[in-house]
Amino acid sequence: MSDSAFHYADGVLHVEGVSAASLAEQFGTPLYVYSRDALTRAYRAYADACAGRKAKIHVAIKANSNLAVLNVFARMGAGFDIVSAGELARVIAAGGRAEDTVFSGVGKSAAEMREALQLGVKCFNVESIPELHVLNHVAKALGKKAPVSLRVNPDVGPKTHPYISTGLKANKFGVAFSDARATYAQAHAMDNLEVVGTGCHIGSQITEISPYLDALDKVLELVEQIEADGMHIHHVDVGGGLGITYNDETPPDIGEFVKTLLDHIKKPGHGQREVYFEPGRSLVGNAGALLTRVEYLKPGEEKNFAIVDAAMNDLARPAMYEAFHRIVPVVERRDVKTQTYDVVGPVCESGDWLGRDRDLTVGQGDLLAICSAGAYGFTMSSNYNTRPRAAEVMVNGARARVVRKREEVKQLFAGESVMPD
Repeated sequence: MSDSAFHYADGVLHVEGVSAASLAEQFGTPLYVYSRDALTRAYRAYADACAGRKAKIHVAIKANSNLAVLNVFARMGAGFDIVSAGELARVIAAGGRAEDTVFSGVGKSAAEMREALQLGVKCFNVESIPELHVLNHVAKALGKKAPVSLRVNPDVGPKTHPYISTGLKANKFGVAFSDARATYAQAHAMDNLEVVGTGCHIGSQITEISPYLDALDKVLELVEQIEADGMHIHHVDVGGGLGITYNDETPPDIGEFVKTLLDHIKKPGHGQREVYFEPGRSLVGNAGALLTRVEYLKPGEEKNFAIVDAAMNDLARPAMYEAFHRIVPVVERRDVKTQTYDVVGPVCESGDWLGRDRDLTVGQGDLLAICSAGAYGFTMSSNYNTRPRAAEVMVNGARARVVRKREEVKQLFAGESVMPD
């Protein structure tokens, strides 16, 4: 397994001190399982590297927005990075604070801006001139000044999947680097905006430090230009996107990553600025797994299929990104022949697959664990085919607690109605 919180004992996969088989029996499948210890250790790796430095961690909650997960981070002093008013509501419900929250996202509505201003969010990461105008108008109506930072698009390739690359000219995100100085001047001229920072976010599942350093060089160059124009930049937001090990990737150590970026910013005389980190996947990805049961083993002319009770609606990443997740048996068996299977779900789509060409030693009714599913797993799940979404469980040592109940079919159409005659 990719994290020591998930390990085998006597041939049975355990999550911390609890058997994954017992979790499946007690709570059913498909089932998302999170390790509190793994969440804590990942956050502390960031926090320890930031200790004594002017740096703040804002957890990107789009990766995993379960209240129990967010509460683990809130208790350790985390800030949060949101992309919707709904996520802001989750931050508050989980014990986080609006004043420790940055509001990102390319399409904030006026209503979302109003709510965030009223609650007192720390900063708006603005991505276009039209957004600046709307935010200025909303702030004026409330008699407030909105703190803003521009998300600059540095046109740096992050060497990742094109769907999760966000810092290139062709991407929808951010203000073009060539337009950034003039855009800052417009923001500075608006009566109800206060320029406080700058930053970038170049993509996700990045496994090298060099793209970050290339982007930072351009951002710091911009900072010097902006301050020459009479604005003060309080903070530099380096974004998130640090990758994890799904299979054989070798991302940098979190501590090394943080220290390298902080030192890089400090060297050219920018050490007085606060640095914001927005990790998501690297905090939660390897802290979670999806448990699923084999319904049928179906031999085919070209492929063998292990048909499981989890599907693309439960874990969209393989179908959407052709993403790889390790798939392992919950109980190791020696009485069954190892065969190569495509692991697929029951959804009526050929794209409904969770793993291709996997060598598995399993029988019908056995349990499998889909590893590294803590990020963009449940948050991207849906009710396609009128399938209730999975339950979520958090393990803390020898205890397990349901942190989101499994949906029931009747809930899925509770808000619907038929037309009268």
